[in-house]
Order: sequence, then structure tokens, then C-alpha cells
Amino acid sequence: MSEIRLHLSVRGLTDADLPACGWAGSPKHVRELAHQIRRAEAGEIDYLAVCTPVGLPVAVGGVDYTVRPGAGTLRQLGVHPALQSCGIGTLLIRAAEQRIGARGLTRAELGVEEGNPRARALYERLGYRAFGREPDSWEVEAEDGSLRRYETMCTLMGKNLA
Repeated sequence: MSEIRLHLSVRGLTDADLPACGWAGSPKHVRELAHQIRRAEAGEIDYLAVCTPVGLPVAVGGVDYTVRPGAGTLRQLGVHPALQSCGIGTLLIRAAEQRIGARGLTRAELGVEEGNPRARALYERLGYRAFGREPDSWEVEAEDGSLRRYETMCTLMGKNLA
């Protein structure tokens, strides 16, 4: 068995990254990432990209500081499907936690869809614990470009960073 090691870096997502983010979701979602970059420029959030040595993003995710006072809320975490289960999600979450700490906050929170046990298992391995549930919803784009409302139930999870 051969092994290839990639040296990955984490930095803020940029507009120049968007053409390479088609794996992250629909064209609507990629357009939404541009809005998230504007929010990051305004200081409301951090939006991170885990990148290969040539700068291609292979994971993205945000930390929203406006959801709950005293906490950074991780959201829209995603790893390129071909690279899942390689530790890249852990790298992204650890970098997000560092950003939260750099703002003087001591708690990270997130919501995980109840139908996503793999993600929940990752968060639990990283020290997140369930503290509640809440419904969530967002617009999703079909292949024909039409939009529909997606509704789900999320388990709320948190981790004390101090």
C-alpha cells in the first residue's frame, strides 16, 4: 500500500476560491459563500478554507459570532467528498476553535442534522456534547435551478474551549 501525505493549510476563504468550491454544494450554495466572505470581511464571522499546497480548497466552514452571546457557532462545515474520513474535518474544526479562542470566547457550538450520525460521531470524538434540539431550514437548489425549502431537526452540541 502506498501513502501520500498532503501538507494542508487553513486560511480565510476568498472570492478567488469560489470557482473551485463546486464540490461544496449547488451553484446557489457557492453563490452564498460569496455572501459569507462579505460577512467575514465585516468581522461578523470567520469563514475558513483548508487548502492544498497549490491553494485549492478541500474543506470549508464558518464560525458565526452573532448566533449566541459568548460562543462561536460552527456552521456549513464540509469536506470534499473524495477526502472525507482523512482527518481534514478535524483540522478544520480545530482551526475554527482557535479562531473562537482568539476572539476571547471560551465556547464553540454547532447544530448537526439528526440524520447525520457520521458527523455527530466526529463532533463527539472532538469533545462536543449535546445540549438540545431545534428545527432548522434553508433553501436548496434542484438540478433544474428551482428552489425548495429543506427542513430538518438538529441536535445542538457544544464544547467548552477553556
